[in-house]
Amino acid sequence: MKIERVELLHVAIPLVSAFRTSFGTMTTKDTFLLRVVTDAAEGWAEFAADPEPLYCSEFVGAAELVLAQHLVPRVTPEVTAAEVQPRTHAIKGHKLAKAALETAILDAELRSYGMPIGTFLGATTDRVPAGVSVGIKNSIPELIGDVEGYLAEGYARIKLKIEPGWDVEPVRAVRERFGDVLLQVDANTAYTLADADHLRRLDEFGLLLMEQPLEEDDIRGHALLAQRIRTPICLDESITSARDAATAIALDACRVINIKPARVGGYLEARRIHDVAVAHGIPVWCGGMLETGIGRGPNLALAALPGFVLPGDVSASRRYFAEDLTEPFELRDGFMHVPTGPGIGVEPIPETLRRFTTATKVLYARD
Repeated sequence: MKIERVELLHVAIPLVSAFRTSFGTMTTKDTFLLRVVTDAAEGWAEFAADPEPLYCSEFVGAAELVLAQHLVPRVTPEVTAAEVQPRTHAIKGHKLAKAALETAILDAELRSYGMPIGTFLGATTDRVPAGVSVGIKNSIPELIGDVEGYLAEGYARIKLKIEPGWDVEPVRAVRERFGDVLLQVDANTAYTLADADHLRRLDEFGLLLMEQPLEEDDIRGHALLAQRIRTPICLDESITSARDAATAIALDACRVINIKPARVGGYLEARRIHDVAVAHGIPVWCGGMLETGIGRGPNLALAALPGFVLPGDVSASRRYFAEDLTEPFELRDGFMHVPTGPGIGVEPIPETLRRFTTATKVLYARD
């Protein structure tokens, strides 16, 4: 497949409400899309990280630079999606940038075959149960009101963001108010092993899991914490490859894994992590990074693989955006439906994309 053009489109889309986690507050999805035009079809992908390196070390400015100077030159002018990872392997890190490049090329390749990404990955269902991630609030009454609204919409699982000072009491309030609702928490690395006794207080609430309580490079710490609390530990930021997943499982550092395709370098590595987890009896679920429809569509296809047995963070478009870049994804009876069109199954609405695009750069144009 010959690549004729690679474009980077900066977009800024207001969120319907501020989304606060232990590492910061977002009011706008400020990122970029990649458009790869080939001799057979064109493909799209979304860079999932933020303008600042707070969730992870990658951020928009650095990703743009590494794509332009180091990644795109290694895959042009002719490449297949399966060749992207080996061709870019020499470039250390930058997995979210690599994921965007691989996904755009994979989208173009699959569109040329008329094949949906779900079929390519091995999806076994056409819909997946949807959970919702609830950010840190200013008060418990505000939290209760938001959770009540999400449950009324039909979400199958509630995830609460937590941090020191906002953990036990909010969880207690939600559990007491809503009974046996499926409930989990996400710390985004906000704690240390010294907080084990405090985190043990969450055991009484019957949580599905506690996501990424410690720093991402502290696999040993997670293994020790797992011995001290009953709540299953789920790793997110710590898992960037199938090798990481195998190591964490071998060390008993987790009993659940959150797979974010962008964080692990793309959908091909995400599928490998799924396969490792399934082989070891470890349940997985698909996390979200406040993606627009361009990222949400293929995430739904991944979440339709058989090992994804827990509801993921694949919420409806309106959870985050008053207007999405694509046709909106809707929640129906607690489920989100997997796109069935070729490639990632979605594409930007041209007029909407124009209104939210703040800049466009050509990274490659074939002579």
